[in-house]
Amino acid sequence: MHGAHTRRAYNAVMRTRIKFCGLTRPGDVRLAVELGVDAIGLVFAPGSPRCLVLEHAVALREAIPPMVAAVALFMDNPGSEVEAVVRRLRPDLLQFHGREGDAFCRGFGLPFAKVIAMGGGAADAASARKRYPSASAFLLDGHAPGEPGGRGERFDWSLAPALGKPVVLAGGLSAENVGEAVRQVRPFAVDVSSGIESAPGVKDGGRMQKFVQEVRRADNGIAG
Repeated sequence: MHGAHTRRAYNAVMRTRIKFCGLTRPGDVRLAVELGVDAIGLVFAPGSPRCLVLEHAVALREAIPPMVAAVALFMDNPGSEVEAVVRRLRPDLLQFHGREGDAFCRGFGLPFAKVIAMGGGAADAASARKRYPSASAFLLDGHAPGEPGGRGERFDWSLAPALGKPVVLAGGLSAENVGEAVRQVRPFAVDVSSGIESAPGVKDGGRMQKFVQEVRRADNGIAG
């Protein structure tokens, strides 16, 4: 009885956090903030169509107000590049997509999220908690190991593991399926990039708004 009561109390106040990732235009950042998203992802992963040069990223960072998290994304970038971004951008959270180890990720003095590539199955996810004890959160993405995210690849949500830390769900999310994802996985947050775009890095205002609406609809259904 106590457990059921606790779950009901938790669900009554649960709000799935939302991160919009891969933004490249200040106007998209401002609209995301107006829509109430919790975090903005700025990409520095080499080879990504959304990869930013530092000066451009600084302009985007200036459009992110206090109380909205700025997240800097990397994938096997040299430590000097990460340090330069941290110094100039002052991000709130770092996100690592590559083969970076725990010591590297924690070495910049900021909380970090480690991405787990779910495209190869759940085997890697099972050991991630032990391999990254310093991670503040884990992000489950649909791409295969060694590949960048943001490609709109969904994975089998039933494989989402309980990792003992906040889980961010990504990979192929859109307004059409994010409600189902929230109801099934109950993640701490959802992360979307290509699902709200008209072209890589170019966000679509209507899709952005609809995505937020569907997350809130799912939250309200769970609370009810």
